Amino acid sequence: MEEITAVQETLARTGYLADADLATVLHLATTMNRPLLLEGEPGTGKTALAEALAQVHEVPLIRLQCYEGIDASQALYDWDFSRQILHLRALEATAAAGTLDPVEAEKSLYDERFLLARPVLRALRESPAVLLVDEVDRADDEFEAFLLEVLSTWSVTVPELGTVTAARPPYVVLTSNRTRELHDALKRRCLYHWIDHPGLEREVAIVRARLPEVAPMLAEQVAAAVQRMRAADLVKPPGVAETLDWAQALHRLGASEIDLESAARTLGAVVKYREDADRVRALLDRMLTS
Repeated sequence: MEEITAVQETLARTGYLADADLATVLHLATTMNRPLLLEGEPGTGKTALAEALAQVHEVPLIRLQCYEGIDASQALYDWDFSRQILHLRALEATAAAGTLDPVEAEKSLYDERFLLARPVLRALRESPAVLLVDEVDRADDEFEAFLLEVLSTWSVTVPELGTVTAARPPYVVLTSNRTRELHDALKRRCLYHWIDHPGLEREVAIVRARLPEVAPMLAEQVAAAVQRMRAADLVKPPGVAETLDWAQALHRLGASEIDLESAARTLGAVVKYREDADRVRALLDRMLTS
């Protein structure tokens, strides 16, 4: 379809190479105003897609990094307590004795100027924008329920100021490394896509697109070696991000082709566990030549 090809070409101009399936679900998510839930192994380009989407639409990228224990207030808003205290002291200093109205003083403490907007509230107020909810699987069930409500109504209520509704829904990308299963209700609200590691040809193309300074032979050899590492039963198989790091590291050392010595010295760019490094070193000669 022409629309899907156009999406692929537009993303490619940002350096992101999407296959037809991913381009299709992204096109549908943006035209249907639906959140896009991306799952896959770390380093497969989930976060990078949100960054590319923001570039394509020339809108800000607002990122909410999820973690264990995150709650709604950390995603929505907070109040600048230090400025509120200073404001209250200023009121007390300028008011004549006994004439400070407690009700009016309290109301002035919750003025817009003291509001610290967090990512979700910012995305609703500043839309059009891309809201990236990164690693949502790290959050708990209660936070998922909060997200579901926001994504269903595109609005939140700040008790002291009222309801904030997006003039138009932001583009929303949720990512998950699938450390736990997300609830069906959240999944139903979203369009879903699993991003797998790319095949050899596309991974070479990604390296060439993102790192044009890297020699073509080096790009092909690095991508091929990483493909073999993913089949080697590692604790954490390298993702595309590690492929790019390794290619760049070798290029910085002046390599135009990969060899055993330079590969061994730069393994820290591509494997991140001692057990993986030991296993790869034992198989490195075969990984580079097979």
